[in-house]
Amino acid sequence: MLHRVRPHLARQRGLITRSQLVYAGLTPLEIRRLLRTGSLVRIQYGVYADGDLWQELDPWRGRPLLAARAATYVLRCDGYAFSHDSAALAWKLPLPDARTALTHVSRRKVHGDAVRNGVKHHLAPFGTDQVRHLEGLRVLDLPRTALDLGREHGLLACVAACDAVLSRGVTRRRLSETLARMWCWPQSTVMREAIELADGGAESWLESEGRLFVIGLGIGRPRTQLGLTDGSRTVFVDAIVGRHVFEFDGAVKYTADNPSGRPPAEVLREEKVRQDFISGFKLGVSRVTAHDCRAGRAAAERRVMREYVDTCHRFGTDRSDLAPYVVTAAADGLRRRL
Repeated sequence: MLHRVRPHLARQRGLITRSQLVYAGLTPLEIRRLLRTGSLVRIQYGVYADGDLWQELDPWRGRPLLAARAATYVLRCDGYAFSHDSAALAWKLPLPDARTALTHVSRRKVHGDAVRNGVKHHLAPFGTDQVRHLEGLRVLDLPRTALDLGREHGLLACVAACDAVLSRGVTRRRLSETLARMWCWPQSTVMREAIELADGGAESWLESEGRLFVIGLGIGRPRTQLGLTDGSRTVFVDAIVGRHVFEFDGAVKYTADNPSGRPPAEVLREEKVRQDFISGFKLGVSRVTAHDCRAGRAAAERRVMREYVDTCHRFGTDRSDLAPYVVTAAADGLRRRL
């Protein structure tokens, strides 16, 4: 049965509407059978996806992006742009959990924010200069999307998104100019604080979250991606305050399916060598995990403060003696070790 609609699925990047299925000659009973067997998957009301394609797509980005594309077939309004989580997915910005994200659109005319058939409509005016075309969607630009995430999810999400857009060359001034166009909107205080706290040196959600954890200790604002070299080996630390280094560890890098593809024991051994190298410059080190930033925060704060105070007692806070060993990420084409 599905072979009759393959051309539609190919043209529409794996999507098809119920009316197209009926036009191709499929009966309601046949459509239900295709859904029951998984040959088709319902994405939006009256919009379906190729079941094989759906299974191939990852739940963190591929599936929610397909859901956004499916929404274009059911939206009955003009002048909208995909925004918030949907725009963030198109731009590959970090999100709290893309698997559960709604599809979001911003509109100039709508009676307040409302969720309809899995699509959240925002009364949020935007300029034509803020619209881009990406992943087959009409989306809001990077600065606006980063700030919208703060309005939807709070400070951490906004900081993580602003970190990401700064790393891509968007300036803090441009973020502030975007905020100026949203000056009386809800969560404007959150957006303003996120712009101030943003740091393009963060390379992941955890590094953004970990940096906020360190700032919350009240010991100063950390510097990110400080590079140290002995002439043969170079290491870039995640964050440093005074002479104390903070390394933010995600659990995935110690699993069998870690991004590097190396055995977990080898990854762990390399981390030990890395920490010994850092400590050799008379620096203290604290390792901070996602659990430390969340459920285990109180205990982690006490532990990290003990480690930080111990470093201050042993080595002080001044690191001017490290000047001969400090490098920047751009120096000699160096890139931070993944």
